[in-house]
Amino acid sequence: MQQLTIEWKHIELNGETCLRCTDTGEALDQVVEQLADECRESGWDISFQETIVGIEDLADSNLILLNGHPLESILPGAAASESQCESCCDFTGDPLTCCRTIEIDGFSFEGIPAYLIRQAVCELADCC
Repeated sequence: MQQLTIEWKHIELNGETCLRCTDTGEALDQVVEQLADECRESGWDISFQETIVGIEDLADSNLILLNGHPLESILPGAAASESQCESCCDFTGDPLTCCRTIEIDGFSFEGIPAYLIRQAVCELADCC
């Protein structure tokens, strides 16, 4: 069995995360178990790991790693970017706080949708 670890890094403060990370977390909840079932037949064991980062590591928040590789490095034409995040501004007290985004095919994604997560896993593991 080949191992694929999906790690999600995100900020959390007093049990709360930013809105972007909330959306990404919901997408991961939607797709990880489904991918684990699908890819098992092709010899892949998919596991999920959640890593909480602090304010000092905000640049790593909303980051999905597949076997240690950022999701955007697996998807053709994708790149990491950032933009102002109002809920992260609330966490930091700084009105100019930026949070991670993914740019692909001319679109910017603040929360990473399930279909991009699925596409990256399928690209890497060739199992779906």
